[in-house]
Amino acid sequence: MSERRVVVTGIGVISPLGNDLASTWEGLKAGRSGISRVQSTDPSPFPCQIAGEVRDFDPSPFFKNPKDARRADRFAHFGVAAASMALEDSQFDPGKVDRDRVGVMLGSGIGGLSTLESQHRILLEKGPPRVSPFVIPMMISNIASGMVSMEHGFGGPNMTIVTACATANHSIGEAWRIIKFGDADAFLCGGAEATILPMGLAGFSNMRALSTRNDEPERASRPFDVDRDGFVMGEGAGMLVIEELEHARKRGARIYGELAGYGLSADAHHLTSPQPDGSGARRCMEMALRHARMNPEEVDYVNAHGTSTPLGDVAETRAIKKALGTHATDGLVVSSTKSMTGHLLGAAGGVEIAACLMALEEGVIPPTINLENQDPDCDLDYVPNEAREVPIQSALSNSFGFGGHNASLLVRKM
Repeated sequence: MSERRVVVTGIGVISPLGNDLASTWEGLKAGRSGISRVQSTDPSPFPCQIAGEVRDFDPSPFFKNPKDARRADRFAHFGVAAASMALEDSQFDPGKVDRDRVGVMLGSGIGGLSTLESQHRILLEKGPPRVSPFVIPMMISNIASGMVSMEHGFGGPNMTIVTACATANHSIGEAWRIIKFGDADAFLCGGAEATILPMGLAGFSNMRALSTRNDEPERASRPFDVDRDGFVMGEGAGMLVIEELEHARKRGARIYGELAGYGLSADAHHLTSPQPDGSGARRCMEMALRHARMNPEEVDYVNAHGTSTPLGDVAETRAIKKALGTHATDGLVVSSTKSMTGHLLGAAGGVEIAACLMALEEGVIPPTINLENQDPDCDLDYVPNEAREVPIQSALSNSFGFGGHNASLLVRKM
């Protein structure tokens, strides 16, 4: 692996807590829940009737051609918007760089589910001639990454990774790898998701994966709490601008931190359940540490995958303890921001690495809210209910997806 170093210079976020980084981060620090009763569709037929929805979002300012916005699914709206926000935050001027050395890696766990639902309804009710000619490009998961490159003229490597809830971390990690290998100087990378729809609610509900605490939506996502009963869906996007260090320095970029390590592994265990002993997740974190050339005790904060599922939270706790050893129970700080945002599926890692970078910058660890009766099998310091001021130098972010896909990112101060 090349010695080229990779840094983060821009962040763009759309989440249930707000339609930009600032409002999302303020919500996380305040311990505010973005979960409420679903408003975008009638939730009454479904066992789970709550979610973290993005509200009052207008995609049109982020597209040069208004027609392009109308020909894009909601997940692509989120991805294009978050990418534009990240570029603006980075003060990255596409006209002043070699655009053929700038790549895009924007993933989605499910892609254009809204388009699939609506056009399938038209097919059944009105027949094949009435199906939109744009149904395929609106639906396919790679279209958001393609649209970002078209909007900004970036001709570098362009890919889409689909690894369920690990999608954004894999996208950022593989972009990091391409820069390290020398095939690009900068990337827009992360994930976008929009699945709060009848099919999404029905599918996840019938798996018994979702919380049914419908009468208390703000208290439904409760990672590591003994009364947790499943995750809560969220939607949105998280995108980063990452650059080779000297490329960033030459243009005088502000640097949030170094993307120092990336790990990935497979559980090779079950369609939806994690390896109970956390061994796959452990290997993933250990690889991130090796790439960063860091010891376990040098990790100050872990933004846990922490979905609020009975099996997942215990398995991740075991994995953290095995990967970080005695440090896990002696000085390490862990929290799950999904307690506030819900689970953004393929976009989760993008929003959560943004939280890690802001924690590095401000020395504030966002809390795990709703942690009122901690599960004895989850015995780490999860920063219950209130943010904590803790100066930190490094942070590890975990994302684990259905199919046993694991991805960890490690960022540190420069």
